[in-house]
Amino acid sequence: MGLGAAASAAPDGYTFLLTTPGPLVLLPQMQANLPYDAARSFTYVALTGGAPIVCAVAGNSPTRDLAGYATAAKRSPDSVSFGSSGIGSMGHLTGVLFGMESGTQLLHAPFRGAPEAQTAVLSGSTTSLWDTAAANVAAIRAGNLRGLCVSSAQRAAILPEVPTAREAGFSNVVSLNWFLLCAPAGTPAPIVERLSTAVTAILAEAPVRERLDSYAFVATDPVPQAGLADWVRAEYTRWGPVVRASGAV
Repeated sequence: MGLGAAASAAPDGYTFLLTTPGPLVLLPQMQANLPYDAARSFTYVALTGGAPIVCAVAGNSPTRDLAGYATAAKRSPDSVSFGSSGIGSMGHLTGVLFGMESGTQLLHAPFRGAPEAQTAVLSGSTTSLWDTAAANVAAIRAGNLRGLCVSSAQRAAILPEVPTAREAGFSNVVSLNWFLLCAPAGTPAPIVERLSTAVTAILAEAPVRERLDSYAFVATDPVPQAGLADWVRAEYTRWGPVVRASGAV
């Protein structure tokens, strides 16, 4: 696996890794004997932003908003199902997080990817989906799906009409499939600091920001390089109860 190779690479400034919450925060809580130690094998360089999850229903669904979605689930437990890209995926866990926050019991339907989850909603075999926003933008714009919320702290520029879960009244339903640039532990600090500064500057450039927006990629609150280890630990802690509630362990 790529993370194992990166963890064992020479810390000489020539090997870097771009990874997501899965390997660093989620998988260590689901699986033992990984070929790396998420907390010790890497030096965290820069947080580049992330991909939000969208909650969507069919375009002809009577459910108009997230409050109505929660009401339907409360009225008849297990009657509201949601598809995701699989057990333990960020979409699955965000759906579980919403259930915990809203006091509802949603029925999870794991699929082998976003296209299958979307097809299930469009065919009516699944009530909704919680999955990557980017994979569902076209269907939402075409009116085939109705976006109820995105899981980022702010709206996605490519789906400005879809509110955040926070705006809909579910303040703790915030998640991103974030991307974190890492180096092998022990990489010299001057190299790490130089690359962190460069990445931050590049991400602030308008053409780069516009391209990332087009991919439904959103910026995160800035985290200084020196604070990234604490930030990842906080993410690990925050997702722990959700992972356990999800049944993915």
